[in-house]
Amino acid sequence: MDSIMATAQSWLTDFFDDRTKGEILNLIKNDPEELKERFYKNLEFGTGGMRGVMGVGTNRINKYTLGKNTQGLSNYLKKSYTDSEIKVVIAYDCRHNSKTLARTVAEVFSANGVHVYLFSDLRTTPELSFAVRYLGCHAGIVLTASHNPPEYNGYKVYWADGGQIVPPQDGEIIAEIDSLSFEDIKFETNENLIHLIDEEVDEAFFTASVNNGNFDAKGKDDFKIVFTSLHGTSITAIPEVLKRAGYNNVTIIEEQAKPNGDFPTVVSPNPEEPEALEMAIKKAEEIGADMVVGTDPDSDRLGIAVRNLEGKMELLNGNQTMVLMTKFLLDKHKEQGFKGNEFVASTIVSTPMMGQMAKAYGVEFKIALTGFKWIGKMIKDFPNSKFIGGGEESFGYMVGDFVRDKDAVTSTLLACEIAANAKANGSSFYKDLIDAYVQFGFYKEKLISLTKKGISGAEEIKQMLKDFKENPVESVQGSKLLWIEDYNTSIAKNVQTGEEKAIDIPKSNVLIYETEDGTRIAARPSGTEPKVKFYISTNAKLANAADYKSVNSQLDAKLDGIQSELNL
Repeated sequence: MDSIMATAQSWLTDFFDDRTKGEILNLIKNDPEELKERFYKNLEFGTGGMRGVMGVGTNRINKYTLGKNTQGLSNYLKKSYTDSEIKVVIAYDCRHNSKTLARTVAEVFSANGVHVYLFSDLRTTPELSFAVRYLGCHAGIVLTASHNPPEYNGYKVYWADGGQIVPPQDGEIIAEIDSLSFEDIKFETNENLIHLIDEEVDEAFFTASVNNGNFDAKGKDDFKIVFTSLHGTSITAIPEVLKRAGYNNVTIIEEQAKPNGDFPTVVSPNPEEPEALEMAIKKAEEIGADMVVGTDPDSDRLGIAVRNLEGKMELLNGNQTMVLMTKFLLDKHKEQGFKGNEFVASTIVSTPMMGQMAKAYGVEFKIALTGFKWIGKMIKDFPNSKFIGGGEESFGYMVGDFVRDKDAVTSTLLACEIAANAKANGSSFYKDLIDAYVQFGFYKEKLISLTKKGISGAEEIKQMLKDFKENPVESVQGSKLLWIEDYNTSIAKNVQTGEEKAIDIPKSNVLIYETEDGTRIAARPSGTEPKVKFYISTNAKLANAADYKSVNSQLDAKLDGIQSELNL
């Protein structure tokens, strides 16, 4: 506690503003436990940059922690680009303090002689990724905490390719930040270096989104969409992109259309949560809509509901949406003729069906760690390969490479194209998905996410992962364990033969079991939230579409059985 107190007291110098000092003095006097939470560590970069609760302290998002990030990044940019006039672009979402914090970040960059393009109002994360390359910037920042609770905010860094920073760069930037004291932050703004941007970049982004996501689907006039932005940024882009692509039958959920950092109509503004789309699904049932689309606050994830075989709206998961989007794109590229350098991509905790599908089309399948930055990195690392599309189970998808991060704007358009086309051909999004299961195998997944807050929670997560590694199961639902993939050691071991294989992916705190029948169970801590996640995937053959319901029930029962067996 002495070191925590010393850290807190270092924030009582004249460098810090009076409000900050007053709050710290109050915590020292009245709430030592809260003081401990705020100062026991520094916020760190995870899979999605820096994200945390807003407030005073080293373990909080505030003008000083973000100022220090920005100072370190400014120093790093100057070392990396010694002969260039450095330019960065900054966007921010609908969260509390996002606009103010974005302005602070812009001011610190400007104080360091960096030219800043700052969006005049909130914009989507995919537009920020696009803007980095469009404006020829060396880096980009977006102030967002994605779908975290209202008290959170965050800071994501993009590099000149439009993708998020990746190793070794992220480590080098962190080292630069860690070498600084808060007093090293330059807050003396140079207004001449801050340029507000809006319509020109919007126009270019909308055009690119339509060019990449529109495939001239049939039946657009007859296709009804219900859209909700869940109080986030996508209201600035998706309605316009759909309109430009020819969708005139779009109902927007007005109660959720106004950006609001309190997210007042939902428990969580996360389209992965069925509750978040309840209002939109209810509206869709009322008006007989074909599809519901909802996006998270910074518009990089999308949730989709479509009519199932009974004609009822059903929320699809990220794996299902990703599979059908990828199949559609593969079909379109196949029609034009594959050149032999195409690839699709996904992550180690997403459905193995992506790999099966790529194999069937004779297209390369690349697999990455969780976090879309790794998929963006593939595009940079393989400049002679053509990225068709790819995604991850957590409701993120990227169409082509004009954006280098998950993009709910273009993906929403793509989903509508698939569904409108299917309807015009006497099918549906749901039926097309079942046909894909018949063709490539029926893969079904389940995610179990356990929240463990605070210092004790972090210890509990550590212990759970240790147990998972050191005391592996012998079998799962009667199928013997075959492989243990340890991404911390980069070794996959066949527990039956003792054979070991190297895993050619950067190290990460992930452990995966694979059984003889192809069931996969992955365990990993979240990089951005106090959670530990378990991803279960199982599969079966589907002889024909008529057997879908019975095989679906069998897989559901198997997934429940696995969860119970693992005491999750």
